[in-house]
Amino acid sequence: MSFRLQPAAPSVPNRCQLFGPGSNPKLFPKMAASAADVINLDLEDSVAPDDKPQARANVCAALSGQDWGAKTVSVRINALDTPYWHRDVIDVVAAGGKLDRIMIPKVGCAADVYAVDALLTACEREAGRDTPVALEVIIESAAGIAHVEEIASASPRLVAMSLGAADYAASMGMRTTGIGGTQADYYMLHEGARHWSDPWHWAQAAIVAACRTHGLLPVDGPFGDFSDDEGYRAQARRSAVLGTVGKWAIHPKQIALANEVFTPSEEQVAEAREILAAMEAAKAAGAGATTWRGKLVDIASIRQAEGIVRLAESVGA
Repeated sequence: MSFRLQPAAPSVPNRCQLFGPGSNPKLFPKMAASAADVINLDLEDSVAPDDKPQARANVCAALSGQDWGAKTVSVRINALDTPYWHRDVIDVVAAGGKLDRIMIPKVGCAADVYAVDALLTACEREAGRDTPVALEVIIESAAGIAHVEEIASASPRLVAMSLGAADYAASMGMRTTGIGGTQADYYMLHEGARHWSDPWHWAQAAIVAACRTHGLLPVDGPFGDFSDDEGYRAQARRSAVLGTVGKWAIHPKQIALANEVFTPSEEQVAEAREILAAMEAAKAAGAGATTWRGKLVDIASIRQAEGIVRLAESVGA
């Protein structure tokens, strides 16, 4: 392990982030009653330009007027190249109520995060807010993925990072209109058979590495075809193996799928507890490693097992 230890990511459930447009307040009670861990009230892409002022007013009213329970509530503001984002920040902070995070879209460099952080700090001081609002960002461009580590270290407010597949694909010039998932032309030939791989793998792995280095939650972004449950599951499982902690839901039916994939099973939790018990016994005997069900168990195994148990406990809480 490096002399500079990796900070731990926040210990909060983040299996599913459910998005809903701020222009449709009828959805807010349903979102609050859902099984999603995080609610993202959207002022950006899902809201037409003419509807943005009303959407902002709807979200401000819902922050204090809707009972969100124990859920994390995040507001996705508009991108920094628009005339809307600064008023988004000012108004949602002034509204008070349940505002846990602000999501910054299309982040391309650390300065983007700094700009929002500076305005947010001034707004909090003016409002007399005691609890600081956290930030989460979306990587959606070639610049964003090129600067992903400096973005991850841009602010102590930063808690999570996601990949926005659609805008990322457009920025990279990828020949696809799909939002996530396997792409038909992204394949290899071996003895005449096609083998499809994951075109988002490199970007996801880079985001996970940056997040884990700086103590953030890496989150898988949207899957556009909400009629394809198995496609959603497949992408979520690939992302979970890479180290992400959860995934977006752009339709209510995707909530259960995300929770299914990112909630440790009873068997996984039981195995993790057995590994921890085996290592405790080895430690008591003066050994630095042991075997469990024919497998080597060492310090690295403890970290993996502890992560599973912590997630299970946070979800249960």
